[in-house]
Amino acid sequence: MAQRNTWQRERVREALADARGFVSAQTLHATLRGDNTGIGLATVYRALAGLAAQGEADSLQSPEGENLYRACTSPGHHHHLICRRCGRTVEIEATDVEQWAHRTAAAHGFTQAEHIVDIFGVCSACAKTPAGE
Repeated sequence: MAQRNTWQRERVREALADARGFVSAQTLHATLRGDNTGIGLATVYRALAGLAAQGEADSLQSPEGENLYRACTSPGHHHHLICRRCGRTVEIEATDVEQWAHRTAAAHGFTQAEHIVDIFGVCSACAKTPAGE
């Protein structure tokens, strides 16, 4: 079921598009609160979940277990390389991963396999600068 396009959802979409890299719902809510929008945290969570479900936002779980979101720039299934320091994100295709996931599922009698693969590392710009600077 599609979510209604409300002014709150549109404002969350705009704030997400303005954000740099992946952000948490709490971070986005703080930005919206700073703009005096009156949008509550629960509304931000619902809007982000809806945007992700409709392919308008990428969603991933950080290594710490927090759900993070960003405005989606590529349609369809894709993966990410994400810098742990600055949040720089590169969208990548991973044909080998796709084939492996389907082969592995089929080998165990599974169909309709889905997977999520995100790679966290340190980008070349951050690698040149010692951590903490």
